[in-house]
Amino acid sequence: MNPLPSLLVELGLSGVWTYLVLFFVASLFMIWRLEVMATRGLEGTALGTVIMPFCSGLGNLLFVAIVHRQGLDGGEIATNALVNNATNLTLLIGLPAVLFGLSLEAPARKGRSPRARAGAAAGTARRLNRLSLVFTLVAGLFFTAAAWVLGRDGRLDAADGAMLVGVFVFWIIVQVFDVLKYNVHRNRTLPPSVYLDTLLVLLAAGVLYTSIDWLVGWLSRGGGPAWGAGSLGWMSGLLMVVPNGLIAFYYAARRRAEVVYASQVGDGHICIPLCLGLSALAQPMLLPAAFADGLLLIGGALGAHLVAVLVGGGLARWAGWGFVAAYALFLYLGLPV
Repeated sequence: MNPLPSLLVELGLSGVWTYLVLFFVASLFMIWRLEVMATRGLEGTALGTVIMPFCSGLGNLLFVAIVHRQGLDGGEIATNALVNNATNLTLLIGLPAVLFGLSLEAPARKGRSPRARAGAAAGTARRLNRLSLVFTLVAGLFFTAAAWVLGRDGRLDAADGAMLVGVFVFWIIVQVFDVLKYNVHRNRTLPPSVYLDTLLVLLAAGVLYTSIDWLVGWLSRGGGPAWGAGSLGWMSGLLMVVPNGLIAFYYAARRRAEVVYASQVGDGHICIPLCLGLSALAQPMLLPAAFADGLLLIGGALGAHLVAVLVGGGLARWAGWGFVAAYALFLYLGLPV
């Protein structure tokens, strides 16, 4: 039994603001430990694709478990996934691009000096990260198309869920082997401290579960705003992109565009297909009316990012404004319903 809720009741701290603070603190703690892990053999797009999405998307995975445990409408999980992915791919990539620029290109250095050789090595790493990112974006397009095909009848059953989970598992296995190859190439091994950091992240996940469990119950009882196309799905989706936003702005400020991109796109893979697949496996789910349109928006954003990465080597500041405007339109069409 989790003692944390009882302790908060005894302290008179069982209100919504307490659980929001717990959610934010646990999310920040995980990001901090991820930054430490990035210096210990889990770096670049490998960090963004394999480790960081599971932590930033942990709230969405916990939301699936909590919705089914509390017997709530599974369609809220689909809404949560759409809101999460649309926000990741528009606002949380577009706004950092506006503020800092998201360039995947390395400045060229000529000569034989140590600085020039270091710059050449960094350029090679950036090109490899760029190829990995292209692969990640293509996978996102594939996952979105698969969800669209399976959801054309307005529902996802256990067979659909097994398909979605299966393609995700295959994807993550490919990524794990890619990380292992990268570390072998660099002659690096994971130090024991990485396992301690993993344990600390799991402890933070427990706090995250407690806070989301309480907040979902609060929202389902009508504690949140009355507006929005399914307030539980919308409000939970908006809340759970906060860790993603912290990651995006932090790494954009550090000029690590590859991590910004890979973390947001990789987090989208957690929602679509993994969260949808797990929910459908647990219980067949009816999809919201806007599900197909939402997937088209997500697919369009993925396609635009793919063009930006292949042609422009990243997202220019002016293009970032287009994604911010697309997110504003998404909110305008969805929230008042």
